[in-house]
Amino acid sequence: MAWWNRLFKKKEPIQQEEDWEQLVYTRNGVNFDEEDQRKRYIVNCLEQIAEASKEIDLLTGEYTLVTSYLTDTDEIEALPAEQREEVNRVAGKLAGLEQERSRYREKKNRMRDADFYAIRKRENEIEEGIQKIRDGEKYGNLIRQDLHRLDGERHAYEYRRNELENLMNNQRGMAVIFLTALIVCVIMLVILQYVFEMDVYVGLFLAVGAGAVAISYVCIRYMDAGRELQRVEKTINKIIQLQNKVKIRYVNNCQLMEYLYLKYNTDSAAKLEKQWKMYQDEKEERKQFAEAEAKIEYYQKQLVQQLAGYRVQMPERWISQTAALLDKREMVEIRHELIQRRQVLRKQMDYNQEVAESARNEVKDIAATYPKYAQEILAMVERYDR
Repeated sequence: MAWWNRLFKKKEPIQQEEDWEQLVYTRNGVNFDEEDQRKRYIVNCLEQIAEASKEIDLLTGEYTLVTSYLTDTDEIEALPAEQREEVNRVAGKLAGLEQERSRYREKKNRMRDADFYAIRKRENEIEEGIQKIRDGEKYGNLIRQDLHRLDGERHAYEYRRNELENLMNNQRGMAVIFLTALIVCVIMLVILQYVFEMDVYVGLFLAVGAGAVAISYVCIRYMDAGRELQRVEKTINKIIQLQNKVKIRYVNNCQLMEYLYLKYNTDSAAKLEKQWKMYQDEKEERKQFAEAEAKIEYYQKQLVQQLAGYRVQMPERWISQTAALLDKREMVEIRHELIQRRQVLRKQMDYNQEVAESARNEVKDIAATYPKYAQEILAMVERYDR
């Protein structure tokens, strides 16, 4: 039977993670003349538009913030020599005090200065960042589980569809064989009766009865397979629509995690949380340097006041970036990081815009393909827009 299985068994590859970013629109199995199926398909497209638009709104604020950081670097680099010299003087005082404090701490430091200052830059954001990364990692695992499950279900239904199609082809072939055999048998019995004058009425009755039973059985199996095939097609279509929704969430979550890892210079919530605890211990030890801290605070205020007077939108940010004010190479590094962050955000925004545009085009194409439902589709779009 191995050759028989190879003849009628067809394997199809399971969809890989690389395909999860690509949305699939299929109208197979959708009867647009049925109101329920038509509305369900349109609503699915509109939900994709709404989810993509919501994501764009969330990303816009962070994109604007990163852009303002870049604008600040341009404003600082464009300062006249005299004003820049004064800024550098204050920044130099501040940097010197911080270096003095760092040398004192080296005797018992348990945390590298680079890590300490990296976390210090975003001290007010770290706990929120840890929670965001942890939630994102947990959510990403759930999404992957859903996509693997949906891939498995889709593969199973597609495999069943192939089985049903093969079964229907086999039943058609068997029906032809039975019908041919019945005709041949009847012809032979008629020849026996009229040529050889034999009594074949019982044989004729049995042949016709057996043929009718066999053909009826084949027809019933064929119709049952056809009905099941329709149900399988509809189920596959539903799974594809659900996959599209989950794919959007998968891509958005992956790009969000890529941005958060870049922003907090980490590769997991556990690692960032460990660094955060070490930072807190280190910070507690440094409270004894009250005098140095007081001087640092004074020069920090001086720097903020100066930068605020030079159209710098977020002067407080530069308190921890004095090295960039004094060293052009450091400024270039900061610009490079900000540009990277903005590119990641832009990529995510472009993806969501593409998702929304694809869904809009799909709705427009359906309205154009089925003009008699165009007004109904337009009304659904207007309700979603409100």
